[in-house]
Amino acid sequence: MTQTPQFQTGADVRLAARRGVLTGQTSGLAAGFVQANLAILPRDLAEEFQQFCRLNSQACPLLDVAKPGSAVPETIAPAADLRTDLPRYRVWRDGELVDEPTDITDYWRDDLVSFLIGCSFTFEAALLTSGIPIRHIEQGSNVPMYRTNIDCVPSGSFHGPMVVSMRPLKPADAIAAVQITTKYPTVHGAPIHLGLPDKIGITDISQPDYGEAVEVRDDELPVFWACGVTPQSVIMAAKPPLAITHSPGCMFLTDIRDIDLATD
Repeated sequence: MTQTPQFQTGADVRLAARRGVLTGQTSGLAAGFVQANLAILPRDLAEEFQQFCRLNSQACPLLDVAKPGSAVPETIAPAADLRTDLPRYRVWRDGELVDEPTDITDYWRDDLVSFLIGCSFTFEAALLTSGIPIRHIEQGSNVPMYRTNIDCVPSGSFHGPMVVSMRPLKPADAIAAVQITTKYPTVHGAPIHLGLPDKIGITDISQPDYGEAVEVRDDELPVFWACGVTPQSVIMAAKPPLAITHSPGCMFLTDIRDIDLATD
């Protein structure tokens, strides 16, 4: 993971990614600014995918949809460029991962539609403010993410299992985390499962499908939130001719604040 300074704003993070200074995960950077997952698809698949997001809003809560051919998310970061402003991307062809570049300018086409999806990194600042420790931030690693046996509601060619992120918490902290994250439905909201990972199809908590493993101590519960990496699992199943996503943990930093997303 590239070592980086503690950036103050979403724009700081985007500029560092654009310059190639930041190429690693973004958890803990620009605390207070909303982070987003990215999925880019050809226009002829965009309506089906947008409906998929609506049907699976806990895993894929939409924050913004750019105009076809535009790399600018006008609602959440009007000065940004989605082709350059994430630390790392993934390029998929027919469901197969073919590249993980730090810039997707060479892949850009006029028919591409970009979807920005809420990310659980956003509510981590609220958890930390409440004194709830976050293990992957303590360890300086990426959050562990897992494919589950929970099927998403299909839409056209888009179907597949939900992906979850995991944070180990003591029981009292887990209860508080439920109460806090419930207030952030546009960045996945409350956890979907606590404890007993095998009940959602995770056979080995030490072997995440994405991200990095973290320690789960004897007095802690693994707490699972729906994750915006779900579209990558779905893309592998749908096999579109071209798709571009963020690399897991390497998020897009917006100009909006997490407090603006919190509900009462």
